[in-house]
Amino acid sequence: MKSANLLKSLQFNTIISGEEGTGRHTLAAYMMPDAPVVHADDPQLYTQLENHSQIIIDRLSAVDSLSRLSQSIQKHGVKVIAIAEEGFGLGGSESLFSVRIVLPPLRERVEDIPPLVRKFLSEAKAMFGEKETNEPFDPDLRSLDLSRNAFSLRRSVFLHYFAARMGEEELLLLNEAYLSSKMEVEEDIYRRELFLYEVPLIRAGTKRFKSQLKMSHAFGLNRNTLRKKITEWKEYL
Repeated sequence: MKSANLLKSLQFNTIISGEEGTGRHTLAAYMMPDAPVVHADDPQLYTQLENHSQIIIDRLSAVDSLSRLSQSIQKHGVKVIAIAEEGFGLGGSESLFSVRIVLPPLRERVEDIPPLVRKFLSEAKAMFGEKETNEPFDPDLRSLDLSRNAFSLRRSVFLHYFAARMGEEELLLLNEAYLSSKMEVEEDIYRRELFLYEVPLIRAGTKRFKSQLKMSHAFGLNRNTLRKKITEWKEYL
């Protein structure tokens, strides 16, 4: 952020790279809020360079020629922020960009996850007309999907939000919709899909009761039966 704030007032061309969902577009828009965003493979790219003093170029790897792009930028004196994929190489046009910012994935920025979780929770509440409250919302970080960074994290938060508010009828409807899609293979369906019910029950019981003895009493199961179930579904627990 210090670099971004400094670069706002400087006539330096910047390239921002990283995995999808790491905030490349958000950072670029923060640095140049009034600049148009043009894809590098857009036929109007060079026309846009002629008509604007600042521009954000997205998907830099799709540009037809970095050399041609560099010449056009220098000719028209345009200030450029380019957005590229992780590991993108400039191929001999390093002089085009004075500054390179690499945004690490969220798995390397764990301090950014809680504020993003709060942001996405607020989005979910606003979407469904729910007032902001101070209710606790602290999902296990291990249950959050960071595979696509902020994109998959937002999806995880929305799923947690829905799950916390879901009733029996809604849960039954979701299960029915899911299971209906699995009925194409008419073989051992009951056994194959049984884990959908037993695994979450064992997970919830483990968190609630802490011991297999208490859990077996609560479930009305013999301890040996419970152990067999835990062993049977261990890859999901």
